[in-house]
Amino acid sequence: MSTIASIGRLSDRTDAIWSDRPAADVGRTDEKIVVVTGAAGGQGAAEARALAAEGATVIATDLHLPELEPPITCRELDVTVQEAWSELGAWIEARHGRVDGLVNNAGIPMRLRLAEITLADLERVMAVNLNGPLLGIQALSPLMEQGGSIVNVSSVAGLLGFHAVGYTISKWGVRALSRVASLELGPRGIRVNAIFPGYIETPMTASAPEAFRQANVDVTPLGRVGQTEEVAPLVVFLISDEASFISGAEIAVDGGQSAHGGAKSLSDAVRSPSSSTP
Repeated sequence: MSTIASIGRLSDRTDAIWSDRPAADVGRTDEKIVVVTGAAGGQGAAEARALAAEGATVIATDLHLPELEPPITCRELDVTVQEAWSELGAWIEARHGRVDGLVNNAGIPMRLRLAEITLADLERVMAVNLNGPLLGIQALSPLMEQGGSIVNVSSVAGLLGFHAVGYTISKWGVRALSRVASLELGPRGIRVNAIFPGYIETPMTASAPEAFRQANVDVTPLGRVGQTEEVAPLVVFLISDEASFISGAEIAVDGGQSAHGGAKSLSDAVRSPSSSTP
């Protein structure tokens, strides 16, 4: 059986387990009020569903209204607009009185290279990928109490000198924002962590050339791309109280891609074809 098929079967079994569990047994994020941005599909939708399956009250947001099943609440949100964040915060405060978790997942691709990108291009990708998380933290962290948790979704590009300059700058910015926020919010008992997905099968990565996908497989020691179901559990963990002493962490979910610093191609070049080591 292929690895992807195995992951699919694991996901199906996990969904069945979640659906069969009695309400009293759901608890990793039970009673937590969690906002997930960029949740209309792909990775954000998987994160929203995983959090809800573990008992969270999830508010899933996106530029266009997400169509996720109850009990997830769906709302439109333009993460680049400060007033939209303020309205969301006021609505949550009126309905729930607090926020326990924020997953800054919304992001857009920008594949232009150094000589191609304009300031307008850079401003567009920064507005969503970096300004969005900043505005979200500013708007919702005042509603958080001791034990609150923020997960900022960066990218493996935020760990590397990736060729897509605007996207890379924005994702390095998310890394810096996460570090500063963990420092500033820590005294209030609010944790802030960043995750760095590699090539994950989503509608966004599907728009990339096939050659780019294969190149990611080639530089990933696990030898494949990732699935949204392999990212969502990490988000659940970081939002949950199980991660109560984890803050300021930077966690790659990339099959080992960022760990070898480009050395995989060197290793592959000198590996003997008869070697027992793959």
